Amino acid sequence: MARILPDGWRELAVTGAAQREIETLALLAERLPGDYTVYHAVHWTNLEQGFAAFGEIDFVVVSPAGHLLLIEQKSGFLEEGPDGLLKRYEGRVKRVAVQMSRSAGALRTKLGRRPGCLGAHVDSLLYCPDYRVRHPDTAGVVAERIVDADRREQLPAVIARLLPVAAPAADARLNPREVHRFLRDIIQLESDVSTLLGRARDMVTRISGGLAHWARQIEMTPWRLRVTGTAGSGKTQLALAEYRAAIDAGRRPLYVCFNRPLADHFAAIAPSGRPGQGLACTFHMLCDRIVRAHGETPDFSAPDAFARLEARAAELPVSTEFRFDTVIVDEGQDFSEAWRDLVLRLAGAGARLLWLEDPLQNLYGRPPVALPGWVGLRAASNYRSPRGVARMLRGLLPEDGQRLEAHSPFEAGEVEILAYADTAGMLQQVKEAIRLCYSAGFRKQDVAIVSYHGREHSQLMRHDRLGANTLRSFSGSYDLLGQPVYGQGDLLLESVYRFKGQAAPAVIFAEIDFETLDDRALRKLFVGTTRAMLKLVLVISEGAGQQLLARLETAV
Repeated sequence: MARILPDGWRELAVTGAAQREIETLALLAERLPGDYTVYHAVHWTNLEQGFAAFGEIDFVVVSPAGHLLLIEQKSGFLEEGPDGLLKRYEGRVKRVAVQMSRSAGALRTKLGRRPGCLGAHVDSLLYCPDYRVRHPDTAGVVAERIVDADRREQLPAVIARLLPVAAPAADARLNPREVHRFLRDIIQLESDVSTLLGRARDMVTRISGGLAHWARQIEMTPWRLRVTGTAGSGKTQLALAEYRAAIDAGRRPLYVCFNRPLADHFAAIAPSGRPGQGLACTFHMLCDRIVRAHGETPDFSAPDAFARLEARAAELPVSTEFRFDTVIVDEGQDFSEAWRDLVLRLAGAGARLLWLEDPLQNLYGRPPVALPGWVGLRAASNYRSPRGVARMLRGLLPEDGQRLEAHSPFEAGEVEILAYADTAGMLQQVKEAIRLCYSAGFRKQDVAIVSYHGREHSQLMRHDRLGANTLRSFSGSYDLLGQPVYGQGDLLLESVYRFKGQAAPAVIFAEIDFETLDDRALRKLFVGTTRAMLKLVLVISEGAGQQLLARLETAV
């Protein structure tokens, strides 16, 4: 089975041409030998003569020797004419052969500038799974390099013929490892690991020049990086890139965060490696593992169970099982200095240490921890939230606080605000917010209802149905495999505490109620509103809503 990068493609919920590309990935993963690596959705830019030419290579297949085959996939109907094969888009027509030539030329140029990649051979292939080419001789692409609808099942065999596993004559200028490093580091590969798993729409934002690329280019000894980044800046993507790099190098990575849903989400999408090679968990899950590895069973019935668990885990010696080559702390704003010390002592000699935090997402009021001698990096660009959300937040955040920079490609209009006077009114307004999301074209799996309160104080979470809509919320328990147990409803309902670190295309931030728009309320508003990728509806009490609008009017 061929290796497919980036990870997580099987979980994407996509339609149209994107769905056809996912089907191609499934075919290549199943039918190509494990010696091949397939990179997909590889975007490139090539600067020439003062202007930028943009294009897209759908798939790059890499042989064990480091040679490349570029696959241009054209789904749907094609046109054939004197200029060869044409693909018609809204308002424009593209010549397929020219597009393929430009893509290959740009990639060859970039490879030629990269040490270790100079001897890489670059070939091209056109794949049109829905169209039969009637006149291959005038298509503008060599017939042997066209796989159309009649030969769809032969795609893996054609790839193997054009890009054989057996390496040609050795070229001292070519290092396969450098070719893979080029494709990972220079070309954007990180998918947005903050979307709710399996619920993302086909519009997935890729961070251009974001943390997943730039932060990992910093050279230092020892490698100690503290990233203070706003919501949607790519912190979790950076964590995934670091974790994957450790797995690929045969090293042992540790990913630790505070939030259980975030840990479960990260563990589900992170590469597994060999058994026991990597570990992704919450801080308390880590403590539990350490204590149990020494033959002790924590007593969670005691009133101070978690404090005792932390203290005992800190006392025990560090065994080889808990010595890691890469240590990643996510949600660092939620960690205390005692937690910092416990986690960092698990780092082996020469380990890479990465600390990710966002002070504006500090919902528990913990003071910042000291990391003396670490290199700091700040990232204020939000690539996830619609610009309307960013505009609202800029009017709420204090001037001396972290400023949010809107870099999402989605405008998505202004934030919709629905006010309520009492609990009955709140429930009615949530139903109205659901209607607004459905009217805008969002599906049930695209919508998440996020409560401003925790499970214990939420009136909304006492309901499993609102009109015709059934709600799916965390039950508070876990199954025998340690997975959270949810209800059977259609619409996801979570607290702002549990949904921190995740996102959804449409978010209904409900039960917003505070006496004073103080620092704590601002942080909860920041966390809840930045969960939205495309649409945000606020369901807020009349008193809190008046304070919110007054602050926004003052900022104008």
